[in-house]
Amino acid sequence: MVSLDRVAELIKTELSDAEVQVRDLTGGGDHLEAIVVSEQFQGLSLVKQHQLVYSALQNEMASETIHALALKTYTPEKWATVSQTL
Repeated sequence: MVSLDRVAELIKTELSDAEVQVRDLTGGGDHLEAIVVSEQFQGLSLVKQHQLVYSALQNEMASETIHALALKTYTPEKWATVSQTL
């Protein structure tokens, strides 16, 4: 099991400007959801955005420390719009 703080830290290593929120979806510590907001997503497809995040977590995903990860990625501009509706 990996801590939620550690997951956020790993993502921030890859995306230094990122704002990251991680939550445990099942209480077991291996099914997570991450919301990642980064300027580095600007101009990238959703697939490329997710690949950046997955690259930061490749060891945890490969070892199945993280079994499932639901990702939501946003540029700061898009997050400003989306977060108002939440």
